[in-house]
Amino acid sequence: MKIALLCLGTRGDVQPYAILAKAFKAAGHDVVVSSAKNFESLVHSYGVDFIPVEADYQGLLDSEEGKRMMKNPLSARKHLKGLIFPMMSSSLGTFYEIAREQDRVLFHVKTMAHQFADQFPGKMMKANVVPAIEPTKDFINPVMSAVPLPAFMNKMTYWLSEAGLNMWKKPVADFRAKFGLVGMAPKIALPSIYGISSHFLQKPSDYPANSHYTGFWTLPSEKPLDEDLDSFIRAGDPPLLVTFGSMPFESRLDLPALLHRIIQACKTRIVVVRGWGLTRVDGLKDSEQLKMIDTAPYDRLMPLVKAVVHHGGIGTIASCLQAGKPFLTCPILYPLGDQHFWGCQAVRMGVGLPPVPLKKMTADRMIHEVRRLLGTPSLYQRSQEMMEKLQLENGPAEALRIVESI
Repeated sequence: MKIALLCLGTRGDVQPYAILAKAFKAAGHDVVVSSAKNFESLVHSYGVDFIPVEADYQGLLDSEEGKRMMKNPLSARKHLKGLIFPMMSSSLGTFYEIAREQDRVLFHVKTMAHQFADQFPGKMMKANVVPAIEPTKDFINPVMSAVPLPAFMNKMTYWLSEAGLNMWKKPVADFRAKFGLVGMAPKIALPSIYGISSHFLQKPSDYPANSHYTGFWTLPSEKPLDEDLDSFIRAGDPPLLVTFGSMPFESRLDLPALLHRIIQACKTRIVVVRGWGLTRVDGLKDSEQLKMIDTAPYDRLMPLVKAVVHHGGIGTIASCLQAGKPFLTCPILYPLGDQHFWGCQAVRMGVGLPPVPLKKMTADRMIHEVRRLLGTPSLYQRSQEMMEKLQLENGPAEALRIVESI
């Protein structure tokens, strides 16, 4: 079977699709991933074919204009016509051409591929790791979880996502006109899969029958830890892991100075994963107490650390849960964004501390929270219990079973 996986966004959006693609290919299917061209090397590292689109949202976020939009998301609207509409129209065209040649098409909501699903209704499937599109009364839209609203409004918050998608009418209309598709695409009740474990977040009771939680989309890494990192970890007590993901961010904190304060105040060693987001690293140098790396396979790294401080992305959270490590989330996207939602869910499940947005964090507060994180036994017990439950799941295999069955 020929299967295409269409995705856009940051590394955290794209990597789960590369993982699915690798699992599907291992099962004998002809698989291709399509995303922004800057993710070509990432996808190829999973041994999967790749088709690029001209929609480098990571590059946009890294630009000065993108950073201004991150500070004030409402300002993004004025840049739609000049910056974003052309990328969206171009990527839709590429995705459509790919979809015509496939037997199954899985797509991330950010691709807007539902705008041509009426042409291939029998082979299109939504595939996401954040449940932000299908309305439910069971929980607030994750991207709005920091907004204090009563529970009876949960379902209404999903209409705002729908309203947000309406901003794209112009590039969608241009795309459909270019390919001779009549009018705007009608709504179709497509099947959905989510790379989420029901042990961490219960599947909503009011979801349709064709929506499925599969478990987290992760696979064992074939790459070992770098020798110097492994040596650092094994030279003392398990260190604290600190990472803020792949999105650029700004903070009033002097993070290098703060990390050194944490080492002294909390009597802990630290591993810092720079990712793509942590760019201010002056003053951070490897020592007996601190090790800085650009990246590492989390399934090999996290079992060797004590606990984790991170931004709250669901991919990082899945790695923490599967390794049985408690964590503190410091959302970068706030008040809008799903990172706060996952941090709050971790508190409900007893595996994490209440989230503190990075923009609200102070040095003294961070030291206080790290002490709590390292010194609360119940967090470690519940995290181990969660790990044992997740060991019984295989998210990519369950996703493949569903894809093959439609």
